[in-house]
Amino acid sequence: MSAIKILAFAGSTRTGSFNKKLIKIAAEGARGAGAEVTLIDLRDFPMPLYDGDLETESGLPENVKKLKQLMIAHQGFLISSPEYNSSIPGVLKNTIDWASREETDDEPPLVCFRGKAIGLMSASPGGLGGIRSLVTVRSILGNIGGYLLPEQISIPKAHEAFDENGALKDESKQKAVLDLGRKFAVFTQKLAV
Repeated sequence: MSAIKILAFAGSTRTGSFNKKLIKIAAEGARGAGAEVTLIDLRDFPMPLYDGDLETESGLPENVKKLKQLMIAHQGFLISSPEYNSSIPGVLKNTIDWASREETDDEPPLVCFRGKAIGLMSASPGGLGGIRSLVTVRSILGNIGGYLLPEQISIPKAHEAFDENGALKDESKQKAVLDLGRKFAVFTQKLAV
C-alpha cells in the first residue's frame, strides 16, 4: 500500500506565525508514522475575498484552482489555526470558502473536503491557546464533509512556547504534538482503506 498523502498548513500568513511553527512539528510526527506530508504556506496562494459576482464573471482564481488540485490529491489535512477575536482567521475561512466552490458543472460538490481526514491544532499568545477558533473550524469542516480527528491540541502563551529552532520548550507538549501528527497519519490511513 502506498503512503497516504497529507496536506499541512497554518491558517496564518505571518512570517513568524506560531501556527506555522506548530504545524511543522505535527507534520514531522505524521512523517514519522510513514505519511507523505506536503507542507504549504497559504501566503503562496493569495486569493481575493470570496465574491459570488467575481466567481460568476471570471470563474475560480488561478490560485484557488492550484490549491484545490493539491487538496484533491491528498487524503487528509493537518491544520493549525490561530484565533482572531475568539474565532477563525479570515484567511482560513476565505480559503475554505473558495475551495468549496465547484470549478466545473460536473465536479462533485465539496470535492476538496468530503471524506477527507482533518486534524486540528492551534497556538495563541492568549491563555486558551486558540481553542475557541477550533470550535468554529471543526464545525465548518465537519459540515462540509470532513472527518475530524477527535483529539486536538492548543498551545497557550505561544509567544513564550517555542525555542529559537521552532520546537516547543516544554518537552511534554512537543511530544504531544508529534503524537498528534502520528495519530492523524494512522487515522487518515484507516479512512483511506
